[in-house]
Amino acid sequence: MVEIERKFLVKSDDYKEQAFTQNKIAQGYLSSIPERTVRVRIKGNKGFITIKGIGQHGGMSRFEWENEIPVDEALELLKLCEKGKIEKTRFEVQSGKHVFEIDEFYGENEGLVMAEIELESETEAFEKPDWLGEEVTNDKRYYNAYLSKNPFKSWEKQ
Repeated sequence: MVEIERKFLVKSDDYKEQAFTQNKIAQGYLSSIPERTVRVRIKGNKGFITIKGIGQHGGMSRFEWENEIPVDEALELLKLCEKGKIEKTRFEVQSGKHVFEIDEFYGENEGLVMAEIELESETEAFEKPDWLGEEVTNDKRYYNAYLSKNPFKSWEKQ
């Protein structure tokens, strides 16, 4: 139940032509503290509850447990969540033997587009598509729990 994930910014929308699925996602946090985030998510017409532990090795690896729940229960749990919901569309793109999940954010995080890839090990090689930008795996600002409290639109532009 350890998730090994790397995160990247996306530098073009070329991924949309390559996507084999796309789903709307709405999510909130029952707990957003780094030691144990508890997330409620509606993805398409399914509900999920997810518990994640604190990141290891610079944030690339961490405990993750997820279970599907009825969407009506997820809707009720979203009402109990902390302030700050995440709204996004997730595109999935095959790249070699891996799948990238590209999230296009809306609402207070509009303008942010991020790609994630899950790996078998922290040193596993993978193909990098042309649209893949800067790696932000170790930057806590790009965690969804952080974005729910500190939206992208409020960041000081550099």
